[in-house]
Amino acid sequence: MKKNILYSILAIILLWSCQSQSTEKTNEGVDGDTPTGYFGEEINDSGVVSLTQLVSELQVNDEFEGKVVGEIKEVCAKKGCWMTIDLPNGQTMRVTFKDYGFFVPLNSQGYPVVIEGVASRKVTDVATLKHYAEDAGKTKEEIEAITEPKQEYAFEAIGVIIREDA
Repeated sequence: MKKNILYSILAIILLWSCQSQSTEKTNEGVDGDTPTGYFGEEINDSGVVSLTQLVSELQVNDEFEGKVVGEIKEVCAKKGCWMTIDLPNGQTMRVTFKDYGFFVPLNSQGYPVVIEGVASRKVTDVATLKHYAEDAGKTKEEIEAITEPKQEYAFEAIGVIIREDA
């Protein structure tokens, strides 16, 4: 009898501890099918720069710190733990979230976005590129075709605003 009570208490504690306890604003503003709102730190849109300005800045400097406006091209299909934004130079910028502290909705592709954080140009190794491809739901053949590191733009966001319109 005491064992059953003990097991029941342990099961309740285990189930309770597995529930999401995040204090981040990962779902604020999300209304059913509309993935709009604030994610991560609450930011505003004052002082945003265009993607063209960002690319120009990164041609001169190693880093850019500030806010950028763009449109979400792709979102990590597993958790929403990264997203991509097309740049005007034909490349794509991967946006990750500081300290893996928040995610964006899986259905936010195509929505306008304001992001705040630090951007840089970097070389991404093959293992990481394959991981991203797997997260994006690429086929085994597409993943195996990745054999070279890639120079790319990266952005580590502290906060994101996903809007309904630009």
